[in-house]
Amino acid sequence: MRESTPIPLIWTQPPPPRRRALGREEIVTAAMAVADESGLDALTMKAIAARLGDYTSMALYRYVRSKDGLVDLMLDAATAEIPVPDRPGPDWRADLAEIALRSREMIRRHPWFAQLVHSRPPAGPHMMRRLEFMLAVLAGRGATLAEAMTYAAMIDRHVTGTGLQEAEEARLTQRYGLDDAATLYAAIATLHGLAAADGRLPHLTGWLAAPAGPTPDEQFALGLEFLLDGIAGRLPAR
Repeated sequence: MRESTPIPLIWTQPPPPRRRALGREEIVTAAMAVADESGLDALTMKAIAARLGDYTSMALYRYVRSKDGLVDLMLDAATAEIPVPDRPGPDWRADLAEIALRSREMIRRHPWFAQLVHSRPPAGPHMMRRLEFMLAVLAGRGATLAEAMTYAAMIDRHVTGTGLQEAEEARLTQRYGLDDAATLYAAIATLHGLAAADGRLPHLTGWLAAPAGPTPDEQFALGLEFLLDGIAGRLPAR
């Protein structure tokens, strides 16, 4: 039987001494800027080194060990932007809603986060502190730790899933010029024509004739409210 190999974690490998102005913090900041501006496809050690100045790709590896190590550091640095209270407040729903909303704002600034967050263990100090707060909120309302972990994961799937969907929709919009009102209306008219021609889609045809609905922010808030309502129904009564 093949022996399992532990996943290497940057957090178990202390950074080497700084040289000149280079250290882990500068590398992570540059990497996040590259990913923010140009997407994950552009995130290469060569691109990061070029942004930092007179450095080679190999010089960066000395500080982050590997591409996985860099991803770990980027994910935790982005999570550090989410305010986490020292302790739960009196309203558990407000606590979890605030964490979810601030997390959503962070993902909008860093769309790559939603693509990468499930590719690495959540072992960074800021990621663990955020999760610990969510567990404390739920445990304080009577959930077992297993239940609290499940509920926290469901909330985070809503946050990251929404982030992924919105990032893909933004790429679609840019690719086909749908940010132009005339182009968007023309695309909807085409879909309306297809639905009407089918003859078996009366509800979809009706909606496409006069599309309406909540904004993306309102949809997110509605989905989060559904989740919190479901969790409330499973927590011990008080």
